[in-house]
Amino acid sequence: MSRSVLEAIKHGDWNFEPSGQQVVNLKATAALPGTTEKLDVLAERLKLGLPLWHPSDRRSYDDGVVNDSQDDVAGSKKAAG
Repeated sequence: MSRSVLEAIKHGDWNFEPSGQQVVNLKATAALPGTTEKLDVLAERLKLGLPLWHPSDRRSYDDGVVNDSQDDVAGSKKAAG
């Protein structure tokens, strides 16, 4: 059983999510997949030990924008700093 994201990757456990974290603690992002903005959000989530994916994260251009009340992790950090 994997205990970290890096360990899960080494074992090919692509469905791994860190224990003790719930989606409710994670805000969705409107950043498009593959963009620097999305990669920054994923890197920040990884750094904080949060799950990488939120069910409401934007998955394609057609998904539109996520509700304004759901700021992404990196966006919230930039606004605060």
